Amino acid sequence: MSYQAYLNTIKQKTGKGPADFRAMAEVKGFTKSGELVVKATEITNWLKADFELGHGHAMAIYALLKGIKNEDSV
Repeated sequence: MSYQAYLNTIKQKTGKGPADFRAMAEVKGFTKSGELVVKATEITNWLKADFELGHGHAMAIYALLKGIKNEDSV
């Protein structure tokens, strides 16, 4: 599955896109000024609990928040 396919599926399931997840992570204190300040486990646990995402999809959002991937990644 491509990274874009992960983002598309997440958007379909949650109604939220990358900008939404960035904003929510900032509000929750997981990022400060756009920089991730927590470990991957905290992000994946949040996404699994609040959005019922699977591990792979949660890791796609982690990669987005960490800056490893962005909306233009394939």
